[in-house]
Amino acid sequence: MKILEKVLILGTGSAAIQIAVNLKNNLECSVGIAGRISARSQAFFEELFENNHKLCAHVQNKEHHLLSGECVINHAFVGYDAVNGEWDTMILSVTNDAYISVLKQMDIGILRCVKCIVLVSPTIGSHRIVSHFLQQSGCNAEIVSLSTYYAATKGKNSAIEVLTKGVKKKIYLGSTSKNSDAARQLIDWLRTLGIAAELTRDPFVAESRNISIYVHSPIFMNEYALNYIFGEDGTLKYAYKFYPEGPITQYVIHDLLMQWEEITGILNGFNVEQFNLLQFMNDDNYPVRTESLSREDIENFTSFSAIKQEYLLYIRYASLLIDPFSTPDANGRYFDFSAVPIQKVYQNEAGYWCVPRVPNEDYYRLKILQGLARNQALGTPTIDKMINLYEQKLSLFALMHRDSLLSDDFALKSLDEELTFVCYED
Repeated sequence: MKILEKVLILGTGSAAIQIAVNLKNNLECSVGIAGRISARSQAFFEELFENNHKLCAHVQNKEHHLLSGECVINHAFVGYDAVNGEWDTMILSVTNDAYISVLKQMDIGILRCVKCIVLVSPTIGSHRIVSHFLQQSGCNAEIVSLSTYYAATKGKNSAIEVLTKGVKKKIYLGSTSKNSDAARQLIDWLRTLGIAAELTRDPFVAESRNISIYVHSPIFMNEYALNYIFGEDGTLKYAYKFYPEGPITQYVIHDLLMQWEEITGILNGFNVEQFNLLQFMNDDNYPVRTESLSREDIENFTSFSAIKQEYLLYIRYASLLIDPFSTPDANGRYFDFSAVPIQKVYQNEAGYWCVPRVPNEDYYRLKILQGLARNQALGTPTIDKMINLYEQKLSLFALMHRDSLLSDDFALKSLDEELTFVCYED
């Protein structure tokens, strides 16, 4: 059974555009895009209609040419409630904290006809949240979780053009259906793009293989980073640089390791075995030279004491201050790999204060993990500390700007509905 013949992409961001181009050009399927009604999406739809439904994807590096191209999509829906027709597959290309709110806006009759729903950037437990929500509506679609979106994509010259700067080495997929044809078709499609893909035992395994879950919270949810994100200091700070240029210190590395151990305990409750964090960082994400980290140390990471594990993680981040595989310039300078600016709170087109996707989405991830831990009677002091600090900064900013327009980003999250879905036994 083919599930990639009539595909609807939910979301109008850069990833959605890149996915649409790759689906249309590689599988020659019918592709539609639906998005929420907002000032940003209005610009997308206006330009899309003016250009007769054409989208364009560019790549920064020639080796990623398989992802480039342009296409004409078949359908576009302004507002999720405007979606009509029958769709084999829906691809949720929105932030994982928006899955339920997006699906709630859609016609139940349309959802009941869908065979498969693909989660592009889920967090741990997202497949259960979506699956159990849909089951309440009489929809029994298969849910396939990707470990993460397969590229690093941003807007280019217009609302319908994107630029992909990097491509993931490997994507993991997990399905709620055993012997999933849908997952195999998605794997074949990813491989046509030059991306390695592996089917995992279940979605929990795939969802746990997202490096952002382990890295973002310790780096972005500490005093240094949050003071900058919510403060008035205009001096640029960089996410992956060491203090004082960025937040990375021995204490951030300690929290990174402790959070990994806490998440490992949570995953054990879902029969997901501990995996080697350092090997995952190096082999599946971005490697360092063996002169910096030996293969023996990488492969034996889980057997070492906590202090040696922190030492090796510190070496890893120090070794990536520059791109160790780039070509140095005439002055011996390598590419400044760690110079990724931390984004500050901002006002959107409608004048509402918003929190950047990082750390707003990471806050949602941590709240889900905290709820899962409490359901299993597990302690998570590191996760709790980061959540408490983030909520303090969020509330303080809201108080200081109480006369301004504030988006929902500033509401403290209570995820009772989502946690009920995740903790519900199949």
